[in-house]
Amino acid sequence: MRLAALGILLAAAALVAGGCGTGGIAAVHADQTNGQKLYVTKCGNCHTLGNAGTHGTAGPNLDNAFAGARREGFHEETIQNVVLDQIREAADPMPRNLVKGQDAQDVAFYVAQVAGVPGQMKPPAAVANDGKSIFATNCASCHTLKAAGSSGTTGPNLDDIAGRLTLPIVTHQVENGGAVMPAFKGQLTPKQIDAVAKFVTDNAGK
Repeated sequence: MRLAALGILLAAAALVAGGCGTGGIAAVHADQTNGQKLYVTKCGNCHTLGNAGTHGTAGPNLDNAFAGARREGFHEETIQNVVLDQIREAADPMPRNLVKGQDAQDVAFYVAQVAGVPGQMKPPAAVANDGKSIFATNCASCHTLKAAGSSGTTGPNLDDIAGRLTLPIVTHQVENGGAVMPAFKGQLTPKQIDAVAKFVTDNAGK
């Protein structure tokens, strides 16, 4: 993560520590297991976090960001509040309130427990080979697709542009990314890329 972005996070941490966060402070009690699950499905395709095995590049690398914050002496509670504030008051292209209420508390708690902590890295979790599961894990938080039950707003609504989605076009987009969308070539196997591209082209607009 660039130093400027790290500076923003550290400044936000200072504001939260001083009681200037928005929407109330983070909960003392939260569900780390639920937070991890929600992070993977809602945040992981945009952010890198070693404990979750995610490698998104559209947003900041959370390990890099918060490793610096920990070295500066910020405690987990402060980091938790920073994450919660970022969820509530996100800057484009990240949508605000991607998760809400207790779910937001759980995600913030999970990230605060593991981001930038030595020894928390783990290999990426195995990804299924069926297109719908791959879409749910890697694409749903950014794209709306009725067939997948997703309502992401960061990227295009795939149902709205169904007429332009041919298999070669979708395959190329998945492999190479574009704008804020990360490239999945090297993250997904060719078989997985084919499966998710076929799922999208077969189901968009239906």
